[in-house]
Amino acid sequence: MKGKRIAVLEARLGRQLAELVAQRGGVPFHAPALAELPDLEPAKIAALVQSLEQRPAKLAVFQTGVGTRALFSATDGLGVTARFLALLEKSTVVVRGPKPTAALRSRGVRIDRAAAEPFTTHEILAAIENLELHGTRVIVQRYGTVNAELEAALASRGAEVVEIPTYRWSLPQDTGPLAELIGALERGEMDAAVFTNAEQVRNLFLVAQNIQKTEALRDGLNATLVASIGPVASAALRDAQVKIGVEARPPKLGALLSALEAALA
Repeated sequence: MKGKRIAVLEARLGRQLAELVAQRGGVPFHAPALAELPDLEPAKIAALVQSLEQRPAKLAVFQTGVGTRALFSATDGLGVTARFLALLEKSTVVVRGPKPTAALRSRGVRIDRAAAEPFTTHEILAAIENLELHGTRVIVQRYGTVNAELEAALASRGAEVVEIPTYRWSLPQDTGPLAELIGALERGEMDAAVFTNAEQVRNLFLVAQNIQKTEALRDGLNATLVASIGPVASAALRDAQVKIGVEARPPKLGALLSALEAALA
């Protein structure tokens, strides 16, 4: 990566990712494209636990580590964690990847099924394809937005889907760095752009739309090396008509950086 200018759009782990780029000789340009805002109402969590005691869920789906930890933090504050854990004992627990797996194991939760790599909705559905769900209740720990594909697939199998909001995605409060990045891409000043979340793509294009630079952004990205962490982010890039130069396999930061470094060498 020696001397290569690399745009980093990750927010939560953005500084660490930028530091890793710098350690490999790259010149990071950090423009966080996503804000995670709390979206968890304790009263609703208390009501959910009570309703699950009256009508248990056959299936519980956990999609993210940060959301799973936030959910348990809420049950801790309400004093209902033991009751919630007892309810999970009666459910088939499925996880989307290693992060929710770690969060659940820290609470002693039995994990029955796990999505295979690359940990997308398709793999979740494959992990539960032989479960009879008609007339049953399913709880889904939501990530930054509603997983419409998963909800529709479960509903089509006759399940009642109850989504548990834990956080929601938004534009960062300061979109100045994103506007600067769009200008830098337009001028051909970036060698690569790294996307670790599909919402980063949508937010970047939303900012570009607001400053009337959509085509300039698309052209700028297509003139540089675009690195995607996995198929979900890649799908968002393709929807935006952006060519993907590198996709990490497996969909993890280490693999993404190694692939990016090899492509830039």
